[in-house]
Amino acid sequence: MEEEKKTTAESEKKYTERKRWLFFGLPFTFTRYTVTDEVITINDGFLSTKENDCYMYKVQDVELLTSFGERLFGLGTVACYTGDNTHPQLHLQHIRNAKEIKDYILRASEEARRRRRTLNTLNIDAADLDDLDD
Repeated sequence: MEEEKKTTAESEKKYTERKRWLFFGLPFTFTRYTVTDEVITINDGFLSTKENDCYMYKVQDVELLTSFGERLFGLGTVACYTGDNTHPQLHLQHIRNAKEIKDYILRASEEARRRRRTLNTLNIDAADLDDLDD
């Protein structure tokens, strides 16, 4: 029974990171990233704020980008390519634990698609194949 509790707690993993300055990796910005198994949330701003959410099942691909400056201070940028209409590309910029978060998003997005029984497909102009049958 204890094993079931552990797997449930592990599946509800949550990452909260702040966008950092590239200089020494200090978190003096007002951008906060939250990644759960259901949604990626970006909160930005101090006086006027903006919140952007993207459901995990919409994430199609994830990329880790690290510049020389980011590597010096142990940071990275995670780029998420999504099927979201408002932000087809989400960038979690200058965050710590970037590789771990990228791997988590990749696994969680696949699991979210399985749970929702969502299929990712590309439009390859299959209508042209009907012309070959004639």
